[in-house]
Amino acid sequence: MIKTGICSFGMSGKVFHAPFIQAHPGFELTAIVERTKNDSRERYPESRLVRSVEELLEDKSLQLIIVNTPVQTHFDYAKKAILAGKHVVVEKPFTVTSAQAQELVDTAKEKGVLLSVFQNRRYDGDFRAVKNVLETKLIGEIKEAEIRYDRYRPEISYKKHKETDLPGAGITYDLGAHLADQALQLFGWPQALFADMMAMRDGSPVDDYVEIILFYPSFRVRLKASNFVKEPVQEYIFNGSLGSFLQKRSDLQETMLLKGAVPALQSWCPVPDSPDGLLHTTIDGKDIREERTAVPGNYMGFFEDVYQAIVNGAPNPVPGGDGVKVIRLLEAAKQSAKENKVISL
Repeated sequence: MIKTGICSFGMSGKVFHAPFIQAHPGFELTAIVERTKNDSRERYPESRLVRSVEELLEDKSLQLIIVNTPVQTHFDYAKKAILAGKHVVVEKPFTVTSAQAQELVDTAKEKGVLLSVFQNRRYDGDFRAVKNVLETKLIGEIKEAEIRYDRYRPEISYKKHKETDLPGAGITYDLGAHLADQALQLFGWPQALFADMMAMRDGSPVDDYVEIILFYPSFRVRLKASNFVKEPVQEYIFNGSLGSFLQKRSDLQETMLLKGAVPALQSWCPVPDSPDGLLHTTIDGKDIREERTAVPGNYMGFFEDVYQAIVNGAPNPVPGGDGVKVIRLLEAAKQSAKENKVISL
């Protein structure tokens, strides 16, 4: 079993990491960092409680470290873990700068350890549905696309690492990391981009609205995130030469995990009760308009892929190089918004 240590037990640790490490038969949840609290004791009494990341990294038995602390600390903790000879999974956003991200990739290669980025939205059922439609060319050649990640949070939260004027804070890095990764997975690296960002909440020191237009040779992709969307919209909109596909961001895993659901290797989370996608296209000359329901997602797929990569040399599910590209894209978006111009990539 892969002895694993988790660097933090906030929402990320409680919801997205500890339950999966505990449930996967190939991992052992060996140690958890909590600086002052003891929240992990009730659910994971067999794991060791440590009070600092430094103490965690002193444990020579640990083989995998999950860096799920504030983004401003990712580079420092991940590099220390890599230099200690540990495999590392880093929560998104990967790092504050692409230079930091590339240094981690280079260091991991030198040390011969796995470095993976937790881009869990690749394993959402809705994203899998989108990917299937595009890969099977059901709407022909893509002409334009829009991917959104919205929420209604008009108040400034207590999370200082996300809501203070610090490198890596704000919605562009927080939700934009998901949007950028999904766009790059679907369409590859763009030729250029243009971005607009705002701080809409009263007194907000960081951006809470972002729109990025990605320029490709024959189509455009719009990425958008806002804290002022109370009524859900279609989060995925794809228009192609043969038709259109609309898909809601409907994956239920996070909701189920927040309620205490226990994940599993096999499908454990239900699909939405009603159709969440709409395909309107032309197939063999016939006009087809049908509602669709996404397949179940499973974040356990990420941990299974990490396990196979470490134990059997299978491909890294989200290589550090993918994380570098995401941060490069977000840096370019920041530059574009600041200079109010298109940035060539």
